[in-house]
Amino acid sequence: MGIATKNENGAARLRALLADPSLLVVPGCYDALSARVIEAAGFEAAFLGGFSVSAARLGLPDTGLLSYGEILDQARDVCGAVSIPVFGDGDTGYGNEINVQRTVAGYARAGLSCVMIEDQAWPKRCGHTPGKTTVDRREAVSRVRAAIDVREETGLDVLIMARTDAAATEGLDEALARAQAFAESGADITFVEALTSEEDMHRYCRTVPGAKVANMVEGGMTPWLSHEALADIGYSVAVYPVSLVLASLGAMEESLGELRRGVARPQSASFEHIQEVVGFPEYRERERRYGGDDQ
Repeated sequence: MGIATKNENGAARLRALLADPSLLVVPGCYDALSARVIEAAGFEAAFLGGFSVSAARLGLPDTGLLSYGEILDQARDVCGAVSIPVFGDGDTGYGNEINVQRTVAGYARAGLSCVMIEDQAWPKRCGHTPGKTTVDRREAVSRVRAAIDVREETGLDVLIMARTDAAATEGLDEALARAQAFAESGADITFVEALTSEEDMHRYCRTVPGAKVANMVEGGMTPWLSHEALADIGYSVAVYPVSLVLASLGAMEESLGELRRGVARPQSASFEHIQEVVGFPEYRERERRYGGDDQ
């Protein structure tokens, strides 16, 4: 049950998962409920992404409008609700290298097991939408080094995922050069965003050492490939950052349409099921333990 629970030793568990040669499949969550559904479905990790949190919490686009404090607050709720490792979207670190360090330390203390830092210029935006700009390579690498440094200085156990969007702004060669520099700087995972062909995906995995992420976005720029194909190419992790928020949006719109048409009981999960997911049975058991009434 999620009461007074903390996601302990998540980074160690995530390292063990990455050491396994099989592909780690990571759905994206946006709040504590969606994270609990991911865990209950048997997935071994979740990804708390800016796109989904901005949409669900603010009803706004992923264009730098979501603040550090808002996603940090969301991370505390998510990590308190589940025991699986959770990746957290640190965007650009919300400023210079010192801001990056505050972001990494704050996210780690909130319970996140891995923090993603990227090389976009502010305001950043979803990697599969137009209008992106990136900082120069020196600043991009400096952000990653700052993230590594604060981990070492504080002793916080957290992984660093280093992302580049330079394939869209500077070309694939520059993106791969940045990813290699990130790995050499000590990043645990690299992430070349929005590759547009299987050939480019193969080249990335051949060129850059270490664990690598494939970002699978429905209707996005990257080819939608099977788990087996992604593993064969050389990816360690496949993230599905918006799958649940898209499914939630579709289900809500369908249910509201049925309500407008006067359907007696719109199609949905049962009331009993959501009680199970959020922990009513465990709560009632705790009530009985302490002499409370079980109504």
